[in-house]
Amino acid sequence: MKSLVLTEKPSVAREIARVLGCAQKQKSYFEGPRHVVTWALGHLVELAEPEDYDKKYGTWKLEDLPLLPQPMKLKVIRQTSHQFKAISHLAKRGDLNELVIATDAGREGELVARWIMELVHWQKPFRRLWISSQTDKAIKEGFANLRPGNSYDNLFDSAVCRAEADWLIGLNITRALTCKYNAQLSAGRVQTPTLAAIVRREQEICNFKPVDYWTVEGDFGLFRGLCRKEGVSRYFDKSKAEAILNRIQGKTGIITGLKTKEKVDPQPLPHDLTELQREANRRYGFSAKQTASVLQRLYEQHKLVTYPRTDSRHLTSDMANTLQERLAAIAVGPYAQLAGRLLPKPLRPGRRVIDDSKVTDHHAIIPTGERLQLQKLTADEARLFDLIARRYIALFYPPCIYEEVAVTALVAGEEFRAKGRAVKEAGWKQLYDRQDPEDETEQQLPQLEAGQKLLARSCTALDRQTQPPARYTEATLLTAMEHPGKFIENDRLRETVDKSGGLGTPATRADIIEKLFDCFYMERRGKEIVPTSKGIQLVGIVPGDLKSPELTAKWEQQLTLISRGKADPAAFVSDMRHYASKLVSAVVAGTEVFRHDNVTREKCPQCGKYLLEVNGKRGKMLVCQDRECGYRRGVSIITNARCPECHKKMEIRGEGKNKGFFCSCGYREKLEAFNKRKGEHVDKREVSRFLNQQQDEGINSALADALAKLKK
Repeated sequence: MKSLVLTEKPSVAREIARVLGCAQKQKSYFEGPRHVVTWALGHLVELAEPEDYDKKYGTWKLEDLPLLPQPMKLKVIRQTSHQFKAISHLAKRGDLNELVIATDAGREGELVARWIMELVHWQKPFRRLWISSQTDKAIKEGFANLRPGNSYDNLFDSAVCRAEADWLIGLNITRALTCKYNAQLSAGRVQTPTLAAIVRREQEICNFKPVDYWTVEGDFGLFRGLCRKEGVSRYFDKSKAEAILNRIQGKTGIITGLKTKEKVDPQPLPHDLTELQREANRRYGFSAKQTASVLQRLYEQHKLVTYPRTDSRHLTSDMANTLQERLAAIAVGPYAQLAGRLLPKPLRPGRRVIDDSKVTDHHAIIPTGERLQLQKLTADEARLFDLIARRYIALFYPPCIYEEVAVTALVAGEEFRAKGRAVKEAGWKQLYDRQDPEDETEQQLPQLEAGQKLLARSCTALDRQTQPPARYTEATLLTAMEHPGKFIENDRLRETVDKSGGLGTPATRADIIEKLFDCFYMERRGKEIVPTSKGIQLVGIVPGDLKSPELTAKWEQQLTLISRGKADPAAFVSDMRHYASKLVSAVVAGTEVFRHDNVTREKCPQCGKYLLEVNGKRGKMLVCQDRECGYRRGVSIITNARCPECHKKMEIRGEGKNKGFFCSCGYREKLEAFNKRKGEHVDKREVSRFLNQQQDEGINSALADALAKLKK
């Protein structure tokens, strides 16, 4: 008898089949002496749509809401039904006596497998493969230690609750908003409070009124200090700053205070997914989605890192004897010297890193022990792996030790203060060479003594303004989603929310952010995130409590409790049904108005309604305001081609012979002229392929998205 092994993707199936010796390749599975390995294509089964319950729900009507089917049905996804049929045929084979779930080791992976099992009517025993990396060693050890499938029933329950809650809340509020305001609007239990935080920040910036102030800075030759009076260094009256300046200019001062304090900066903990997404955005400008995609390739294709979608930044005690092997595997290229000096000695990262109590389903993201071959990585893969590798190596370096020096000087009765630091032992920071863009370089103070006299050589009154809060970047937005407690006034609730994991999970936050961009609720301006008029209006008309991070974080907390068997799944879904009804009633009773302020004079060629101009990922687009029409067309596409006059990135606009490059400085150039100018350096076929790629990305159609998923 043989075991049927169900993986989540063809690429994973191929690797597991190779390790298990399944050499017979069939159209939809691999077969060997003891195993048959097949695969899903992500989700093959989903919750049924409203029209699957009754055809009348295919037309959106406010009077049909709320939709609360019970029980909720499943259906096979049409686009991937061929693979579901293949699995269904395999499930009926008489020589297969058990199933091994080998989908991703997490909530969504469990849902993928269990829903397939439910629709193929699997009644035989099943077990679970639970591994944190895709190396041959991990796969062999995992199959040698398969776990009972029923051990993950609670995890499956939480996954079902999450899916049903999203269906009940998301579908009902989206249909209610769309029908009520005759616009393509959507809301959800995680995306709406996330958008609300961005809109709230933008309102704070718009309402902010800058105030002029002055600071007095003195140059004492050995250091520069800031004048402080009664703890205040800002003067909102210019005359006061100038009066101080006149008193101290050219006078001799004396050092009245000198404090030196030794400080220790411990090694940073390993990455979880959110921390890695933050760091990649700060250093390289990666979007959260881009980081997740590149990381998945490092995990799945190259087998260089452990399970990506983790929320833990700690390691388990049973990993201690593998740390040396993992370090030796990456001791090549730029890491040879950094790791090499550690290898002769035992590695002891300490209790701060190894803590079983702080690891849930998966430990932190670290190298697997697979031999590193940098030449096989793309530029983005190498960059991301560099963050993981250096963070891992840093665990075994000593802490950074430095002296923080604070000096106080008195000049003509005015007090000046300066701070500096002197590094005694660089420790783990020598791995980074000050490459973090957020590092602040403090002045290096020389050897000073109390009572030492100094001449105020050059003093200035600096004209400054108070600054508004900074707009979110993807890095800071991820932090706000992870720790949304600052938006909650109740101290007790704030602590509960932050401990529960915040808005969404590490695995879903990138998709939520990307969805807000795709729906044109917000747009990127460089690294900054700015809400659109559509996003601002949506937050204004959505029911108030749906915008609260307190409520959505409580839901995530409940899902976590359900996954641990400490909460009732049925009670959770029942609450979601009541809440969906409440939301629909609130929308129906609303008196707000929604207006498109980006309507163009061009009509949709399919339905005749006026098109809307929006900023897409790669440039401007025209989209139909009618949800059922769905027409969209790229207008201009941002390229990597630089303007020969101001060197900014240019856009491509126009069709056919009128297609050309346009720059914000006013420069214009026909495509034909551009190709001729660049012809000596660029292959014409490469230019053509580039333009086609840009156009495809600009359109970003639902069909293209679906095809892209199938190719993975």
